[in-house]
Amino acid sequence: MSSINEIYLSSSIKHFKTYQLMAEKAMEQLEEEKLFISPAAGSNSIAIIVQHMAGNLLSRFTDFLTTDGEKEWRNREEEFEVVINNRFDLVKQWNKGWDCVFKALDELQPGQLSETVYIRKEAHSVLDAINRQLAHHASHVGQIVYIAKMLKGEEFESLSIPKKKNING
Repeated sequence: MSSINEIYLSSSIKHFKTYQLMAEKAMEQLEEEKLFISPAAGSNSIAIIVQHMAGNLLSRFTDFLTTDGEKEWRNREEEFEVVINNRFDLVKQWNKGWDCVFKALDELQPGQLSETVYIRKEAHSVLDAINRQLAHHASHVGQIVYIAKMLKGEEFESLSIPKKKNING
């Protein structure tokens, strides 16, 4: 029988994988150049959001239990500049971030959920740090899906239950 901590870890990994797949399915529907379009002045393109998510995941989950989640080597401001300009490199960076998360979570033992980790010198339980990341990345995945849907228009293939089309109109 699984402990609640084992169930939580399994559930967390499942949710991270769901968010990763949802964003990937949205991005796959777009032509490469559309990944780099900012939909409005002052907004981020999907590519910028991906750069930020990958940087955040790498920073938070590299040496997850032993070092502050805001690494000295991270250049957060650069994540919001056009650094990557093609799909291949964008996907490579995306995968690097997700691989880091899944490696850290796979190595985590259920009893470690109550241990303390730090993010920007602020103490969090491991469980709270994971929840914080799930919420952060869910919001960014929502942005990616929304932007992809805006850019693809009527041709966007729903990632969930599609709205019913009005058959009378």
